[in-house]
Amino acid sequence: MGREVAESCVDGVVMEMVSAYCNRFYSSQPELAARRIEAIGFQVGHQLSERYTMERPRFTDHLEAIKFICKDFWSELFKKQIDNLKTNHRGTFVLQDNQFRWLTRISIDASPDNVDASPQDDSLPAPNNAAQFTSMHLYFPCGIIRGALTNLGIPCAVSADISNLPACSFVVRIKA
Repeated sequence: MGREVAESCVDGVVMEMVSAYCNRFYSSQPELAARRIEAIGFQVGHQLSERYTMERPRFTDHLEAIKFICKDFWSELFKKQIDNLKTNHRGTFVLQDNQFRWLTRISIDASPDNVDASPQDDSLPAPNNAAQFTSMHLYFPCGIIRGALTNLGIPCAVSADISNLPACSFVVRIKA
């Protein structure tokens, strides 16, 4: 039996990490905070995929590796499988989690004082914006997915879509 950590501890660490990078370390540089959070996720995903595939043969194709992420890897992380997997059969995969655990636990104060509707930069919304607050929490799981797939020999880019909270779609684009 492997070592386990209480879900509340993991949730607390993720929340505090995002808070620290966004509000203390890189408060005036949200792009840098996002890159750092994603890099931490990448390292975590890389190490976890190493652990979870130790007893398995190498995957023969991209779809097999993506299915592993959707079923086994996601089950280890979130105690459930991805709810839906779609592909265009040309290197793009959409992994849909209808109740993404890390988004169900985020509380956003949407009062007018807390929501700034004018972005300072086209790449990220303005600080204190509810959308940015939520999206900053997605760089970590995007990094986890990218790190896991990279370790499996699949270089890719991963982004997230949160247009229907608490559902989250992770878009994986395989690099040729």
